[in-house]
Amino acid sequence: MTTTLTRSTGELQRATRATYAAFIWSGVAMASWATRIPQVRDELGLEPSQLGLVLLAIAGGSITSLVLSGQLVARLGSRRTVTAMAALLTVALSGVGAGYHLGVAPVVAGLFLFGFANGAWDVAMNVQGAVVEQGLGRSIMPRFHAGYSVGTVGGALVGAAAVALHVPVTLHLILIAVAAGASTAFMVRRFIPDGPAEQSGTAQGGTLRFWTETRTLLVGVFVLAFAFAEGAGIDWISIAVIDDHQAPAAVGSLVFAVFLSAMTAGRWFGPALLDRYGRVAVVRILAAISLVGLLLFVFGPSTPVAFAGALLWGTGASLGFPVGMSAASDDPKFAAPRVSVVASIGYCAFLGGPPLIGFLGDHVSVARALIAVAVVLGVAALVAGAIRPLPQVES
Repeated sequence: MTTTLTRSTGELQRATRATYAAFIWSGVAMASWATRIPQVRDELGLEPSQLGLVLLAIAGGSITSLVLSGQLVARLGSRRTVTAMAALLTVALSGVGAGYHLGVAPVVAGLFLFGFANGAWDVAMNVQGAVVEQGLGRSIMPRFHAGYSVGTVGGALVGAAAVALHVPVTLHLILIAVAAGASTAFMVRRFIPDGPAEQSGTAQGGTLRFWTETRTLLVGVFVLAFAFAEGAGIDWISIAVIDDHQAPAAVGSLVFAVFLSAMTAGRWFGPALLDRYGRVAVVRILAAISLVGLLLFVFGPSTPVAFAGALLWGTGASLGFPVGMSAASDDPKFAAPRVSVVASIGYCAFLGGPPLIGFLGDHVSVARALIAVAVVLGVAALVAGAIRPLPQVES
């Protein structure tokens, strides 16, 4: 950690703001797409199972990217990686917005590239977050992820307004893509070098050995479970409210915004709970809270109950992903490759989740299909012991 600790306070503050910006704009882009899924579905005339397969393109792009991201970040550094992915995301999301009138193929292609950009961007900004966290000497990773959630809330609210005001999907997504890409590329110039990984050289050409570490794999499964709970909400809450509660599209977007707002609050205030009670106890309690909210959302008799369920579901799902990233980064020398492995496993939730929920939705309903989330929350509680902090390491 020598490189990071000798950084000036000003450099660390600028890097902190830049890291927040990377997380926030990533969230804005993802939520903006999510709020327009119902309109894209209707334009393409997709059944739930077909929509699930289309959404699979995002996960496919992300997994492809994540497998490569350990070496990519090691070679380019987090700053250049995020800059390149911001440019790719601009092209991809604009392509989805412009191409969905033409058929499924342009949407699938655009979503694959969108997922690819998001995957490498995700690993790179988490590595930078770990470098900043170590330089500051205090826990801040969950708050970076709160920044992502702030971005998703902002993107969801703008999306809900765009739906209510009948703003064309094409115009909405292109404007968001350009704003996210340009703003992120400007801000990440203030990133600081990824010193520990670069100095050790372990991230280059040595990523495969981290796939054999039991703790790293269990942390990956933990992240996968919470990513499934989070991703199912992002992909399907609006549609479940619209289809199962016969609510207007704008109401579906508002329930989605409540879910994201709850995740944001959990991530912002969560560090105090983690410091006081420890990672394992906190995430197990949150898994139970998320389960209660999920059951209210699925079985609640009215839209107001669905709002309450989404609130508890989002609160309970809030800390799983960032705590998993912190656990993967406990040893700063190996943060990049371990984050790559954990993120790769976690993103399998986005690979398998959409088609699973879509398939079940064809046979029961989208809301009832979300019961599958309860199973993975139980898995998260069982393997949570793996996220205990490592003993202090010299770096």
